[in-house]
Formats: sequence, structure tokens, C-alpha cells
Amino acid sequence: MRVVVVGATGNVGSALVRALSEDPDVASVLGLARRTPDWEVERTSWAAVDLRDEEAEERLTEHFAGADAVVHLAWMIQPARDPVTTWATNVLGTERVLRAVTAAGVGTLVYASSVGAYTPGPKDRAVAEDWPTHGWPEAPYTREKSYVERMLDAFEPRHPDVRVVRMRPGFIFAREAAAHQRRLFLGPLVSGPMVRPELSPVVPDVRGLRFQVVHAADAAEAYRLALFRDVRGAFNLAAEPVVDAALLAGLFRARVRRLPRRLLRGAMAGAWRARLTAAPPQLFDALVRLPVMDCSRAASDLGWQPRHTAEEALLDLVYGLRHGIGMNTPPLAARLPHGRRDELTTGVGRRP
Repeated sequence: MRVVVVGATGNVGSALVRALSEDPDVASVLGLARRTPDWEVERTSWAAVDLRDEEAEERLTEHFAGADAVVHLAWMIQPARDPVTTWATNVLGTERVLRAVTAAGVGTLVYASSVGAYTPGPKDRAVAEDWPTHGWPEAPYTREKSYVERMLDAFEPRHPDVRVVRMRPGFIFAREAAAHQRRLFLGPLVSGPMVRPELSPVVPDVRGLRFQVVHAADAAEAYRLALFRDVRGAFNLAAEPVVDAALLAGLFRARVRRLPRRLLRGAMAGAWRARLTAAPPQLFDALVRLPVMDCSRAASDLGWQPRHTAEEALLDLVYGLRHGIGMNTPPLAARLPHGRRDELTTGVGRRP
């Protein structure tokens, strides 16, 4: 099998490239990214494509020619203060990927959707993949994930010869992506030495603070399995248990303190307006409304079982944050060329 991975140098992309390179049934992997990495992987080659470029569709079609499957992982979260830019990559870029898949005659498309695509739902019971995917309209990330779901709804009946699989993972963590995720969500004012239990004596318990996570290696394994199984449609991906304030308090050896949601949200909004944090408060609004997912279809139809628990995925992230861990791809680099100065000079919540 020849596989093309679009967005091959990010959190899941790097884990998937590694997994595919170790699979004897994969003849070759072509990793596409905006910036190619200085990373040699067996049976893997690299090419640079920016999905925002008008000529991207032509280049994608050339790269997809002869491929058995395309895995589309490319997604831009920052600059959160410039949703026009994220839309250009996430929505218009995905449109170019879909047209190139059709033009090149690719038989399988695996797309990285998200729990963020789901309409607000229950926290006390798990929902299956038929839960509506209208997202949370006020956050660009969830709004764009939902929009792409509608694009796929239109694409699939027009192209029944393309097997489309939509992965909807929870929050994906790995120590190699910790530096990158700090830049995406926390910003330059948070440093590794600050990620210590003694500096987090209290975990706020706010209404709706229940969410799911999965380790990047486990998410990558689900994508790999989807390439070889005759499956279509959506798959929820998450590890057990569901994360709540009590679980976080146990990890940080902290106490749980009940806090009104509006108080925490107000503090986050103030930090955002003051450009002290990279994550907009609308992302918090989405987080506390996300449904809990039922992942039984991934187990039964893909044969997927996560090897890491939710606690292990979180601890891996914390370890990576504490030690500033990254890897040798441009998005996951432990440090930017000029350190945190790049983050500050480009503006917190913008893309360095």
C-alpha cells in the first residue's frame, strides 16, 4: 500500500508516519507538510505543500497520483485571533484535498475530525457516532470541524467509489508534542518549571468539566487500522477513564475546589484580552459542552484498543511540558529559532 499523509509533521502525523514505516504492508509513505522536517524515516519521503496556496490543488493531485490512500491530518489552530487564516487552511484547504483525491483516483480517504465537531451533549452518558455534528458555533476550531463534516456529507454520495473514514478523537496528547501544545494553548508565559504539583494546590471543579483524551500513538494506530479495514463512516476515539476534576486533582496531588463556571470563564476571557494566553475563551465554552463519546464502534469494527489510559496520556503531556520536550519536525520543535521571543513578538494567540 502507498499512503500519503497530509499534515505529516504534527502531533498525530508524526506518530502515524512512524507507525506506517514499521508496517510491512505499507510499501511507501509520502509525508506532506507546509515545512518539511529534517527527519529520516524508513520508506518515507517528504514534500512541501501549503494548503492555503492556490496552486496547492494541482500539487496535491500530483502527489496523490498512484496512492492507495490519503490521510488528511492538516489543521491550523493558531492564529486564533485571525479566523480568516485558519479557515483558509482548514476549510478551503480541505476542499482542495477532496478535489485532488477525486482527480487522482484515490480509493481511500481517512480524515481527522474531532470530538469538537459534535453538538453540545450529555456528560452523564456516552453518545455514539450518530450524535449531531453542528459543533459549538462561537469557537473557530469547533465551527470549522463541523463545517468540514458537512463538506464530507456532500462529498460521499457524489463519490461512492471513495471510501471515506472520519476519525473523531478526544484531546490528543504525547510528550513529544508538549512544547507545541504549550505554544498553541498556553502561550509563552507558561514555562516548564511552572508545571509542578506544588504550584497547583487546587483544581477547579466547574460544571461541565468532563472530557476525554487519547495518546497520540493510540490515535495513530486507529488511523493505521482504518487503512486496512473495509470500513466507512465515523469512529470515536478516546481512552478510559473520562477526565474530570477529581482525576486531575489526583494527578497533581491537589484539592478539588468547586468554582462557578462564569468566574473561571471570566478570568480566561480577561487573560485573552490582555494577550496573556493563546487559547480563546470560546474554546473553554466548547470544552464544557462537549459530549462524552462511546468508542465501542472503534473496538468492534476496527479492533482498536488504546494501550495508554487517560491518566497515562495526561502524565505524558505533563512530563513533556515539565521538560520542554519536542521532536525534529517544525511544528513540534522544542524551541522556536529565537525562543519565546518569537511567540511574544508575533503576538500571543497568533502563529509564530
